[in-house]
Amino acid sequence: MNKSAGVLLGIVVAIGAISAGGAWFTGTKLEGVLNTSIADANKELQAALVGSNGTASLELVSLERHVFSSTAHYRLKGQGEMFGEAPVELLFVDRIEHGPLPFSRLVSLKWLPVLATSHYELEKTPITEKWFAAAKDKSPLTGVVNIGYDNATNGTLELLPLDVALDAKSHLKFSGLNLDVAANAQAQKVKANGYMDSFTLTTVAEDQTPVKVELSGLTLASNLVKSTYGYYTGENTVELTDSKTTFGAQQSVLGIKKFEMKNQTEESGTSASGRADYKIGEVSLNGKSVGSAQMAMSLKNLDIPATMSLMQIYQTKLQPYEKAAAEAAAAGEPAPELVLTPAEEAQVKAGLEKLLAAGPQVALENLSFTTANGESRANLVLDLTKPQSMDLPPDQLTQQLIALLDVNIQVSKPMLVDLLSVQGQIDGQTDAKVIADQAKATADMFGAMAVGTQFAKLDGNNIITKLHYANKQVEFNGQKMTVEEFVGFVMSKLGSAGVVQ
Repeated sequence: MNKSAGVLLGIVVAIGAISAGGAWFTGTKLEGVLNTSIADANKELQAALVGSNGTASLELVSLERHVFSSTAHYRLKGQGEMFGEAPVELLFVDRIEHGPLPFSRLVSLKWLPVLATSHYELEKTPITEKWFAAAKDKSPLTGVVNIGYDNATNGTLELLPLDVALDAKSHLKFSGLNLDVAANAQAQKVKANGYMDSFTLTTVAEDQTPVKVELSGLTLASNLVKSTYGYYTGENTVELTDSKTTFGAQQSVLGIKKFEMKNQTEESGTSASGRADYKIGEVSLNGKSVGSAQMAMSLKNLDIPATMSLMQIYQTKLQPYEKAAAEAAAAGEPAPELVLTPAEEAQVKAGLEKLLAAGPQVALENLSFTTANGESRANLVLDLTKPQSMDLPPDQLTQQLIALLDVNIQVSKPMLVDLLSVQGQIDGQTDAKVIADQAKATADMFGAMAVGTQFAKLDGNNIITKLHYANKQVEFNGQKMTVEEFVGFVMSKLGSAGVVQ
């Protein structure tokens, strides 16, 4: 044996010895790491299901430990209304390669040492056997997770393609979905990115006409940080390249292109804020473009401790009451009485006062729809504040609760004509002139009614409504009045229209 070969053999032996020793050490630590991870997962499950009619938990069923690898079995249980009439139980098997150098990482040229690499998959049970059959008898849900020595994780989750008849009238075809996830220790920071190529569902509507839903190019992305109060803040994005829905006796095709949803939440001290933005690049009918749409909403100055205190009352009192009331209504019995203890009543009052003292603001920043011939849009801002007393009469309490209300609505008559023309096509009309004439007549009638009731003004081809309230004064379409005068005005107009007798 020459000198170079001897050195190489020595390196191989040394790596093998270190790897074997490290793998044995990893095996002794593995159960503790798994139990900690499962405990953390159960906390997140509990937090995620707050306010829902259901509970879920994950447990380690067994762990077979060896020198270089181990096999773990987990059970995921879900119960409550959101899971159906009977509890749901899913079983997973996890084949865990011990670190520091798992073989699967070596062969993929990933040589950074890790504590372990997990290869998990859903197991076949009576509940999941149809899912397995749809995935050609392979596990339809699999994943890989690498666990670092700092307890950070990264990995992938995969949903396999499916092609299955759901029942005699419905069929599902799914391209599969891949999701990459990374998190630091205790999942204080989490990033996820996913992609689905296509999804097609065919079924039959109640009127026995065929319905087909097609989605393509779905992208998911999240970048989250756990707040000091235990929930996640950050950004979530959902994008869809294209969707088509075929429906009705005429088998009309409603298309949506370039759908985008983004939401963002932030925390500053004891205050939280958030916003959500929705965009649709194009809405079409039977291949003809109809228009585009946008919506943006925001929430500011939300006191976190007060909100969590009120949420606790909701979970322990209001949520069970809502369920009991629904069950009583279904049985034709009177609803039970909601009873709060003096301490709970004090907690609700204190929580509301603290919440309002922070000056929360809710806003519909933009709601708009644009067609070839016009754009309609609306926005609303509502600022709340703490009243002098929560025990005031309802009318006085409302006035003191609202610090600011600003509403602006613009309806474009040409846009209405465009949409009403589309409705005519959906209803089966084919004469273009008749469709256009009827649409214009309906839009003109709507404008005349709105202006005639003095709830709106006409500005060119736009029907405008503006309302501003602050300091107990109302300005409605340019006319200033007191709250009492405004309420009297609205009631008189509704009454003259036959809405109020």
